[in-house]
Amino acid sequence: MDMRISSVGSQALTGIGPSALKRPGAAGGVETGFADNFKAALKGVSAAQEDASRLQTQVQLGNPKVSLEETMLAMQKAQVGFQATLHVRNRMVQAYSDIMNMSV
Repeated sequence: MDMRISSVGSQALTGIGPSALKRPGAAGGVETGFADNFKAALKGVSAAQEDASRLQTQVQLGNPKVSLEETMLAMQKAQVGFQATLHVRNRMVQAYSDIMNMSV
């Protein structure tokens, strides 16, 4: 059983990477924007939560192929992903509020 944490998930959550810097209409390569990166991150968090839920159910049913350690690790990954997503959402709401309260 491999218990290493992948760095791909953290990159998808934060939006840091080469794809986050591309602008719509940029020359060459696949064009992605903030919305696409955010959707991908949300899908990743949702998949992690579903995986954790599935593993919890298997442990409760007494499946010998699913370990408690694997289940707890999946639950922690899902929780960290959710917390990161929640922080991003809160920052976006705060930025929107700040922009709307600016005087022109």
